[in-house]
Amino acid sequence: QVQLVESGGGLVQFGGSLRLSCAASGSIFRINSMGWYRQAPGKQRALVASITSGGTTNYADSVKGRFTISRDNAKNTVYLQMNSLKPEDTAVYYCNAVGRYSGTIRPFDSWGQGTQVTVSP
Repeated sequence: QVQLVESGGGLVQFGGSLRLSCAASGSIFRINSMGWYRQAPGKQRALVASITSGGTTNYADSVKGRFTISRDNAKNTVYLQMNSLKPEDTAVYYCNAVGRYSGTIRPFDSWGQGTQVTVSP
């Protein structure tokens, strides 16, 4: 089992900043990719940003230039720095990790429990 624990969500005003963290633990051999997704009420879950173990990043167009994803491979932790927040960024943010279990080397695709981000106008 791989567990992902998120932190850092909350309520912020328009134009403010938040930093999300997500730490992975468990029977981990390697994590290939970590990312953040979000789901607003009535909408499907969508990719916000992702980062590979080598540092290659990918962002949704709506957050480019405002959000920055980073990763500490030694700590199996991913961060999302969110600046210039807008009300349309309001959503539940989910952490995701894709990799392989230790021992069996089988693949895993794990999700965190989600953290609420609310941006007031």
